[in-house]
Amino acid sequence: MKVRGKNYRSVWMEGKLVKLINQPELPHTFSIKTCRNYRETGLAIKHMLVRGAPAIGATAGYALAQAVLASKARTMHQLLSDVGKAKRFIESTRPTAFDLFYATRRIEQAVSGCGDIQQAKKVAVSEAQAIADENVSACKKIGDYGNALIPEKAGILTHCNAGALATVDWGTALAPIRAASYSGKSIFVFVDETRPRLQGARLTAWELMQEGINHAILADNAAGHYINRGEIDLCIVGADRVVSNGDFANKIGTYEKAVLAKENGIPFYVAAPLSTFDFSRKTGAQIPIEERDEREVLYVTGMSGRNLVKARIAPARSKALNPAFDVTPANYVSAFITEEGVFKPSQIRKLIFRKRRVKQ
Repeated sequence: MKVRGKNYRSVWMEGKLVKLINQPELPHTFSIKTCRNYRETGLAIKHMLVRGAPAIGATAGYALAQAVLASKARTMHQLLSDVGKAKRFIESTRPTAFDLFYATRRIEQAVSGCGDIQQAKKVAVSEAQAIADENVSACKKIGDYGNALIPEKAGILTHCNAGALATVDWGTALAPIRAASYSGKSIFVFVDETRPRLQGARLTAWELMQEGINHAILADNAAGHYINRGEIDLCIVGADRVVSNGDFANKIGTYEKAVLAKENGIPFYVAAPLSTFDFSRKTGAQIPIEERDEREVLYVTGMSGRNLVKARIAPARSKALNPAFDVTPANYVSAFITEEGVFKPSQIRKLIFRKRRVKQ
C-alpha cells in the first residue's frame, strides 16, 4: 500500500522481530509497532493493532515463527511442545478469523516434518514468509478478477476495512477497487463508517485517500438511502470465514448490507483468498462469533488537539452488546471473488479441490 508515496506491507518480519502498522492510531498518526516475541505479537492481534482475517493470519504465522526461534528446546519433542503452547495462545486471541488457524496449523505442520531444531527454525521463518507472500499474490489476483465486475462510473459500497491494512497488501474488497482505479475507470466508493470501531471511517477512507480514489464516508444506516436512489451499483465486502455451503462471517452489519443489495437488485460480492475458506464447517451457524468489550460501543475515540481521547456517549449505567461479526447466508451472495476466479455460492464446492493446491 502507498503511504505518503512509499510502499508498505501491513506486517513483516525483520530478524526475530515482527513489525506492523499500528492501526488504532490511524488515520491521525502513522507509526510502526515492533513486537519482540510471540506473546507481544499475539497481543497485537488480540488488541487489534493488526486486524482483518488475512493480516491476522500472516501475523499469527510470524508469531509462531518467533516462538520457534525463541525456544530453548534441546530435542524436537521439546520444541514441538513449545510450539503447541505458543499455538494455543495465538489461537486464543481472535476466534472468528479462519486465516489465523490456517497459518498456525501450517507452521506447526511444517516444523513437525523437520529432522532437527536448526532446520525447524529455518523452516518456521520461511513458511511464515511464504504465507505472507502468498497472500500478497492472492490479493493481487482478486483485484484483477474483481476489476472485470466493476463497470465504468460505478458507485461501489464497502463495509468495514478490507483493504491492504486488512491483508498483507492490496486488500480483498479494496483490491478490485484499486485495480479499477489503476485501469483508468472513474469510480466512486461509498464507505460505511462501520461502528463501533469505525474501521471504514478511519482505515478504508485513509487507504482511499492515500490512493487518490474518490470516496465519501457514510453513517452505517445511510447505505439504503443511496441504494434506493440508484447511486450504488454494487457492493464488495471481505470475509473473516467462509464455510462450505457459502455462508460467511464478516464485520457486524454486513448481513444488513447483503439484504439491502438483494432487495434492490444490485450485486453483492465477497472477496476472499482461499485461506479464508473453512471447509470443515458446513453452515454459518457453526462459525464462532467473537463478542468484544462493551466499551467499544459505549465510548468513542477521537483527537483532542494532538491527543487521542475516549468519550462516553451512553448513559452511565447503560450496558451494551458488541458482537464483532455477523453471518450472511449464501443466498445473499452474488459471487465470491478469489485468487482462483469468480464463483457463485452453488459452485463453491469446486474451491475445495482448488484449495488442496494451497499448503495446509
